[in-house]
Order: sequence, then C-alpha cells, then structure tokens
Amino acid sequence: MYPGIKHGSVVGSDAVGTVQGGKLGAFKHGDRVLINPGVGWESDERGPESRYIILGLLPAIGTLTDAVAVNTDELVACPGHLTTEEAAALPLAGLTAYRAVFTKGLVKAGDHVLITGIGGGVALFALQFAVAAGAHVYVTSSSPKKIEQAVKMGAKGGVNYKDKNCLNDLKTMLGSAQISAVIDGAGGPLGDKYSRVMRVGGSIVTYGQTAGPSPFSMGTVLKNIDVKGSTMGSRAEFQKMVAFVDAKKLRPVVSRVWEQLTAESLEEAIETMSNGDQFGKLVIKIDGRPHSPKL
Repeated sequence: MYPGIKHGSVVGSDAVGTVQGGKLGAFKHGDRVLINPGVGWESDERGPESRYIILGLLPAIGTLTDAVAVNTDELVACPGHLTTEEAAALPLAGLTAYRAVFTKGLVKAGDHVLITGIGGGVALFALQFAVAAGAHVYVTSSSPKKIEQAVKMGAKGGVNYKDKNCLNDLKTMLGSAQISAVIDGAGGPLGDKYSRVMRVGGSIVTYGQTAGPSPFSMGTVLKNIDVKGSTMGSRAEFQKMVAFVDAKKLRPVVSRVWEQLTAESLEEAIETMSNGDQFGKLVIKIDGRPHSPKL
C-alpha cells in the first residue's frame, strides 16, 4: 500500500546491531546500537523537513541482513537493560507510539487514555509509555485474552470493539472521568463515536486504519476534539524515545523469536503477523548470538 515500492529491496526497518571496525562517531567496536528506522526527518514536530524514507523501501536499504552501513547521526546507544531480542523490537513501533502518545496526544500524568487494537507492536508501546507517564489507560480488542494481558501490563480495563455496547461499557469503567486522548491504529466505524467518551478539547491520534476509514462526525466537531494524523517520527523523537525507555527501564513485549533467518522462518513470521496471532513483536535472529543484558 506504500507508493513507489521497488522490487529488489532489502526489507526490514527494525534492528539492533553491533559496531564493527574502529571508532564510529561516538561509538566504538563492539558497541550495541539501535538504528533510527527513517531518514530525512531531523526535529520538526510538524513533519519531515525533506523527503522522508523508511528503511526497507528503496532507496533506503533495510535491516533484514547481516551487515548494514548507516549515517552515524541515525545511531543511538542501545539501553543496557534490554536483551538483543527486546532491542530489535523497539525502533519503528516504539518511535511511532512515542510520537502518537506524547508529541500528538500530549499525554501526561492523570490523563485517561484509550488505546485501540491492543496486541500490536505500536499499541503495546503506547500502553507502556502512557502507563509509565502516569496516565490511566484503557484498551480495545476482540480478544478477551489480549485485554487480560494488557491489564497485567497496567491497563485499567478494556472492551471488545466488536460489541455494539462497548463504548457504554467503557463509560461505566470510566465513571465520571473522560478520555483525553485516543491512540488509534484501527479507524473503522468506531471512529465517529469516540467523542461520546471524550472530554472537550481531547485528541484522537490516528497512526493507521486497519479496520477501514474513520468518519469525522459532527459530535467530534462540537466537542472541539482534534483529529491528528501521526506516522513514525523524527530523529529527535527517536532519541527521546530511547532515553525514555532507558530511564523507565521499559521492556518491549516480544511475542516470538525465530533463532535463524531462513525463507521458512520469514514466511512463518509473516503468516503469524497476517493472522493477528501475536501479542507483541516478532523477532528474527540473523547470527544467533545471545546477549546478556546489564543488570
């Protein structure tokens, strides 16, 4: 669905790697680093300053390979508490969630936040970030098990978006409180109904529409709710996101790890993701070498 995709690209946008050779900017041989998954966006909170390219879509070579050369400006030291598998799961989804929650959603301690489609990578990071910031978080899913897992991670509760009474159920959970921000990767028919549970002047931050286009209702207009598009993020936001993960000692949720990159393991990973079977990120090891995090 992305425009201008070229065949022959090395795919993959996420990676943790180890610097090879001599000194590389602020890094030296053996240092673990995270790679910013986009190129062309430095710091403007409104959007990219120039042509923005996501790794894995030519001309930007992707990360599903054993070695890659990138500009040193796009590297960030990997937090020491993360395993290699956890670190590999962080960059793109973590960046997308950080921008949606903080830059666009303006989430702060005490806010009530709704995160849709819990179980996906971005949604789970949004949950972790918002909880770590002191917000009260609620989630949606069609899977009771995924809602239960989200509650174990700090969510106050969740509702089944396939239930026509789901927003009434959410209202009951909220009591007198109202949602300040909806972090939404689904879109679809619920999009014009969120205003029923939202405070005046709240925000609906949309980073995807996996359930279909989301209409913009007059109810949203009358409550002065901002509907904001958000995708990926800048280098500055990437650096802030990694620093936040490090400071709060957050750990990405890894659903499954494949020990070796093969055609079969890649196909199985893609099928798992297509079926929506995962709760968290899917990771493939390139060289299979383990890493013990600093405690």
